[in-house]
Amino acid sequence: MLSEVIQVIPTDDYKVYVYMDDNTVRLYDAAPLIAKGGIFNKIKDIDIFKNTCTILNDTLAWDLSGCMDGINCIDICPDTLRDCPEVQDVDVVEAKLFA
Repeated sequence: MLSEVIQVIPTDDYKVYVYMDDNTVRLYDAAPLIAKGGIFNKIKDIDIFKNTCTILNDTLAWDLSGCMDGINCIDICPDTLRDCPEVQDVDVVEAKLFA
C-alpha cells in the first residue's frame, strides 16, 4: 500500500515538511528543481512557493491556479517523496516552525 500525504508545511528555504499517513515526516528540498527553471520558475517567488503549496492527487503539489485542479498544478511523484530523508526529531522541528 502506498503512503499518502496528509499535511505539508513549506519553509522559507524551498523545503517542505511532508507528513505521510504511515506516521513518517519527510523533508523535500525543492531548491534543485527551482534552480533548473522551466515550469518550476512559477514557484521561484518564495511567497508563491509557500502560499500555493498544498496536497493534490494525494501528494505534494503547488496549486498555481487557485482552483484546486489536480491537472493544472505542479505535483511531485509520491515515490520521490518516499525517497526523501525522514525527519527524526519532529517535535524539535515543529517547535521551531510554530514558535
